[in-house]
Amino acid sequence: MEMRQLQYFQEVCRSGSFTKAAANLFVAQPVITNAIHKLEDELGVRLLNRTNKAVSLTAEGTVLLERVNTLLGFADEIFQEMCDFNMLNKGSLRLGVPPQIGNYLFPRLFAEFSIRYPKLNFVVSEEVSGVTISLLEKGELDVGMVVLPENLPNMETRFLFSQPIVLCVAKSHRLNSCASVDWGQLQNEKFIMRKPGSVQRDIVIHQCRQHGFLPNIIFSTSQIQTIKTLVAHNLGIAFLMEITVQGDSSLRVIPLTEPTSVKIGLVWKKGRYVSKAVQTFIDYAIDACRH
Repeated sequence: MEMRQLQYFQEVCRSGSFTKAAANLFVAQPVITNAIHKLEDELGVRLLNRTNKAVSLTAEGTVLLERVNTLLGFADEIFQEMCDFNMLNKGSLRLGVPPQIGNYLFPRLFAEFSIRYPKLNFVVSEEVSGVTISLLEKGELDVGMVVLPENLPNMETRFLFSQPIVLCVAKSHRLNSCASVDWGQLQNEKFIMRKPGSVQRDIVIHQCRQHGFLPNIIFSTSQIQTIKTLVAHNLGIAFLMEITVQGDSSLRVIPLTEPTSVKIGLVWKKGRYVSKAVQTFIDYAIDACRH
């Protein structure tokens, strides 16, 4: 049984004639006739009573027509829904963003994107970059905006921009008056860090090791505001992306003598189907970050 056979059957019933159905569907009458005969043979029942003057439904044909009307109605809805997706009149994006990006960068992107595409909706997961990448690998997210690790063999990546990492201390901290700080000066400090899975955390630990010590990590969290509050109370030092502390008067932000930065980019699973909605967001984010 083919969809076209059902469409032919429906039109014959609607128009009451093989000839009229053929004309309405822009096909030759024998095409309609052969399709209906084949449908009857496949079902093993007679669907239409044929006379020289008219065509009428048998009892079996009446039942089938009711089902066909429902089925083809669903088919039309599916086609229209897919057209809506293609025209960006409908759709959703499952996006992963680390809290630093989610709180300080994504809102501006989302606000501008939603004005352009008001019928697309976001389902956002705020996790550290490592967790976001893991969720992408499992197919639980469509795209992530993350701190890019060095190597992602299973992911497509698009670089967006670099962001400096800065040292944050309390205004009463001993380093408060320093114009810049070397990693070696931090050996005896207490570190307040992003939780494991954060690429930024891995970078800080790597830098400490490069300078001959392991950081004394006393607290780990994914919440940026928690980190800021603990640092402001002089309970430890922290490294945050510069964008997250701009204009924050509760902290003293000190640049490093050896500047360290992270790369922010988009990632999605290699080989996975990318919907038009997701591709539109990818293209938009790349363009927006260039300007």
